Amino acid sequence: MAHPLILASASPRRRALLGQLGVPFEVEAAEVTECEDPAREPRSLVAHNAALKADWVSRRHPDAIVLGADTTVFIDSTVLNKPADEAEARAMLRRLSGRTHTVFTGMALRCASSGLRLDEGVSSEVTFKPLGEPEIDAYLALVHPYDKAGGYSIQDHTDLIVEGYEGSFTNIMGLPMEALKQILTRCGVLA
Repeated sequence: MAHPLILASASPRRRALLGQLGVPFEVEAAEVTECEDPAREPRSLVAHNAALKADWVSRRHPDAIVLGADTTVFIDSTVLNKPADEAEARAMLRRLSGRTHTVFTGMALRCASSGLRLDEGVSSEVTFKPLGEPEIDAYLALVHPYDKAGGYSIQDHTDLIVEGYEGSFTNIMGLPMEALKQILTRCGVLA
């Protein structure tokens, strides 16, 4: 590969997903302050944050291809980012209970030396089972919700909370692999 690939995220889920492609990459978490305005339009929010991360790392590694990504949950015209504490995680799960919401992920690919600038957005729909306090208690006893948009993880104990989904499962996890493979192929990272 002419340019090394860097993931501009400390997310263990994104690292594991990208690792499935079999392409060598490094990880460097961008030291940026993400926009978390719950009233902001979600596609714009995740696109902004993904670009912010990719641009920050790309400035420090101009010859690398840098991937930035950001994911959020959207329901009732409101963005649900990462909960600050257990009370907020519980409130998010109550709000999602028995309803369908949208998960948006923005991806930004940058290479400063070549001028590469690709941006992509993906959305998926998730429907939750009706959740009472016992179900929320059981879920929170098993899953650490504080680093997850909407306070949940689609891949962890899904049977407790999720009734179904439409679209990319890996998008709901935080990195839409189908779209990412196409982007990386277009820019020569994947054959």
